Amino acid sequence: MVLLGLVALAETGAMFLRDLDLAPLALLGDIALRAACWVAFGVRHRWPVAVAAGTLLACFVYYPLSVADGATPMIALVVALYTVARAGQLAAAVTLAGIAVLCVAYGETLADGGVRHVDDVALVMLSGWVVSLIALGHSMRVRAAYQHEVEQRMLAAERERDGRARQSATEERLRIARELHDVLGHNISLINVQSAAALHRSAKRPGETAELVTALEFVRDASKEALRELRATLGVLRQVDEAAPTEPAPAGLERIAELAERASVGGLRVRVTTEGEPPVVPAQISLAAYRIVQESLTNVTRHAGATTAEVHLDYAPGELRLRVDDDGAGAPDAGALGSGISGMAARARALGGELTAANREAAAGFRVSARLPLPLPRA
Repeated sequence: MVLLGLVALAETGAMFLRDLDLAPLALLGDIALRAACWVAFGVRHRWPVAVAAGTLLACFVYYPLSVADGATPMIALVVALYTVARAGQLAAAVTLAGIAVLCVAYGETLADGGVRHVDDVALVMLSGWVVSLIALGHSMRVRAAYQHEVEQRMLAAERERDGRARQSATEERLRIARELHDVLGHNISLINVQSAAALHRSAKRPGETAELVTALEFVRDASKEALRELRATLGVLRQVDEAAPTEPAPAGLERIAELAERASVGGLRVRVTTEGEPPVVPAQISLAAYRIVQESLTNVTRHAGATTAEVHLDYAPGELRLRVDDDGAGAPDAGALGSGISGMAARARALGGELTAANREAAAGFRVSARLPLPLPRA
């Protein structure tokens, strides 16, 4: 386009010097027409179709009527048609190009015995140049659209990656929070209860140290268990990018009896019942069941004011049904359950199960019920 502009500029200067011997009116018209073509060069991007139509009109006037020979109007028209095609209006560019070629050919037929600006061979070459520049403009349009689409897809993919990374980070933080809550909350709560009981007993009966020793031993064992589970949990967190943990889960269904025994030391009588034949339970399901029982017994110890609790495990075909009942006061507001129950429910949902927690209907107390999927035995 720059080269064509330079050619038109040189041709305009040469034609101006050659046209000085024309009549003043003809010279003025020739100058005005060329000036209009140069103005069209400057505004063709803003109004591409209008500029193309204007330069087409200039060619229609110039070639049949002008005595002087020049290429400026045709160059302006060709550049305008290229701009129209690049702007995405291919049909308009093709239509105007066809009209332009017909107008030039018609103008030359009128110049019978006069000045012929374009002979037959040049007209064919001109048509080829027009078609080539329109095709070039259209291809540049397609290329620009393709580059824009590629950039938009790259931006969308980057935004999607960032969104997935943020979501994964959020889910990981929630998972860590649940683990720390489940591991530390249970044992530290028992430590707190037993420490308070030990201080209370020592203040009332300074001479009787047997119960105090028992309570302090429980504090020692519970704190030791808390540290052990915390180390195991941190070990699991270090393996989050691996396909599977390299070590077995730190806790599971086989340790439900230990939970009941430790809760009994705090004054809560816990009974564990089992129904059905225990199958081989996946480590994730076993750990989830353990955490649900652990959190449920922690809530009973801290909030329920209960004296007894029952943990019932029902191994049904394809699922484990888990229930924890207590005889406490129940929840005063069933819609304001704590974060521990929300964490248990999220843990169950993550494995394809479900969990409900509500006051018991047939008796006093609170009930936590969970259903966790189990693999069906092979035939």
